[in-house]
Amino acid sequence: MRKSILSTFVIAAFLTAVVGCKNDKNKAETSEAKDAATAQAEAMEFTVDTSASTIEWRGSKPTGEHTGTIKLTEGTFSANDSIIESGNFVINMQSITVTDLEGDDKKDLEAHLMGTVEGKEGDFFNATKYPEATFEVTEITEENGQKMLSGNLTIKEETKNVSFPVNINQSDDSIEITSEEFTIDRTNWNVNFGSKSVFDGLGDNFVSDDITLKVNLKATKA
Repeated sequence: MRKSILSTFVIAAFLTAVVGCKNDKNKAETSEAKDAATAQAEAMEFTVDTSASTIEWRGSKPTGEHTGTIKLTEGTFSANDSIIESGNFVINMQSITVTDLEGDDKKDLEAHLMGTVEGKEGDFFNATKYPEATFEVTEITEENGQKMLSGNLTIKEETKNVSFPVNINQSDDSIEITSEEFTIDRTNWNVNFGSKSVFDGLGDNFVSDDITLKVNLKATKA
């Protein structure tokens, strides 16, 4: 019996370590805001196709997880030859959609996230007061063959610089930017509802601080 309990403990510890390593690997590097990148005068401008661009999200808690999407309002990128020099896009926080639920459960969670439930406006994103979030490119680098996109992400008037891995396909007429999945700590942007790092005594009734994101952008030559 003792051996069985010990074996179970070892397995649990191993799985926790594996999950922890995975989360650390996917964690976006976050720092204070930086100066935005600027484009050369001869750079070509590309306009984000908002109908073909989206941000996928996933949030979790002890009892499971939820997934969804967010749309973009607008965006532009400036590029010279095969290099993106600058860019920005606007995120429509009033377009938050939940994709793993249906009916009233779907509507209720979307309303809670967007802050349209009376008395719960500030729990998550309070999209009535803060209808837009923005991302402004500060740098694109390459590390061991992997391109890294860095930019100032502003949510609820709080700005932090984040860096995450992307694949960039660029031609004379279009740019496609697809990120790998990465996580951000929502409390860096004062999205604190159910956070064990902010509130005491939550027990298992907490929501993970980490939100997993995947950015899919398409832009065409203006």
